[in-house]
Amino acid sequence: MSGAVKEAASLMEILPESDQDFVLEFIKKLVLAWDPDYTKVTLAERKELEEAEKDIKENGTIAHDAINWD
Repeated sequence: MSGAVKEAASLMEILPESDQDFVLEFIKKLVLAWDPDYTKVTLAERKELEEAEKDIKENGTIAHDAINWD
């Protein structure tokens, strides 16, 4: 969690519950305005995807039949 997110959470805790609800709804609107269909990748997600792609290139994958699904 970034410092800004931690600070925002700390500040929200100071507010009365009714105002916390308002802030939460406002944040949701900001996120939807930034990415209305939730298709953008965050920096953390991009890093995880790059690491996974590197792992697949270096180590390959496991065959579906090699997995014990029980």
